[in-house]
Amino acid sequence: MSENPDPEAGPELTGDALLKILTALGNPHRMRIVAALLDGRDYVSRLARELAIGRPLLHMHLQRLEAAGLVRGELELSDGGKAMKYFELTPFCYALTPEVVARAAHTLTDEARGPAGDKGDEKDKDKDAMKEKAE
Repeated sequence: MSENPDPEAGPELTGDALLKILTALGNPHRMRIVAALLDGRDYVSRLARELAIGRPLLHMHLQRLEAAGLVRGELELSDGGKAMKYFELTPFCYALTPEVVARAAHTLTDEARGPAGDKGDEKDKDKDAMKEKAE
């Protein structure tokens, strides 16, 4: 799901996969995370400092990006023996055209069609707004 370098030749995205990707990128924090990781992999604490957001909020956004196949995380031990989770971008390239959206729409599962998806996205926005006000 994470890579479609040649949309004409590559596998088509399902509706559920397309929604996951668009939802993951539909948040300003997550877009900034992708931008920050463009320079290479980084660990959570440094990313949090660079992006000026708390680690718990960053973890939540990284989990969403990872679930969509846009980033991957790997635990490593530092020289001091401390476990550190590094994240990096996965290569991705998606063509978003009306035809791609229409084909993907025909493959949506019942889970993706319902209002639960909308509520989840609104909850993310509410949580982000509350966290930003607190900071």
